Amino acid sequence: MPRVRTALALGLLAVLVAAAFVLPIPGPSDVRTWALSAGAAAPLLMFVMYVVATIAPVPRTVFSLASGLLLGPVVGVLVAMSATALSAVLGFALARWVGRGLMARHLDKAAVKTVDERLADGGWLSVASLRMIPLIPFTPMNYCCGVSSVRLWPFLLGTVVGSVPGTTAAVLIGDTLTGFSNPTGLIISAVCAVIGAAGLLIVIRRPKPAAVTAQRDISVD
Repeated sequence: MPRVRTALALGLLAVLVAAAFVLPIPGPSDVRTWALSAGAAAPLLMFVMYVVATIAPVPRTVFSLASGLLLGPVVGVLVAMSATALSAVLGFALARWVGRGLMARHLDKAAVKTVDERLADGGWLSVASLRMIPLIPFTPMNYCCGVSSVRLWPFLLGTVVGSVPGTTAAVLIGDTLTGFSNPTGLIISAVCAVIGAAGLLIVIRRPKPAAVTAQRDISVD
């Protein structure tokens, strides 16, 4: 019996390999043509898939690339950014609803309290700076901000401002898969990383509000 199963598995594998060589495989440009022929359903479907998948820890870049491949640069950026904003808000709200109480128990720890204060005091700039660094994953950051003291509107503004360059770069890279060669996406990604690191350094080195008040009191005295 095990030999029969092995033979069937090998036979199925052989059929799949043969089919890969015999059957026509659509290229990226053919896939885009099919997506555009679907009309308004294609952007809507991509939007829904993008939002649902990125609430879970699925890499957002995959869907940004797919938006560029299937929808082109203009519509792809609009869909990707709209889905990014909605997904971020939903992830933020979910984390705040579920985990804020758990987070509050650890705010007496120095390291946790320092990170929470820096993130909250930095407001939208701290969120935007973190968003511009490609190595920081999208969904876990939504959850971290949700359990932190960051308010929703600075979080949303920072997410949009910080995500526009990287999302545009990913969509443009996805667009290149159809045969249009454009290094702009890679250049934008590199510049975003530098700007994000610089903004994060500004937030970290910015004096705390309490320290600023104390300095003013000393100068007045």
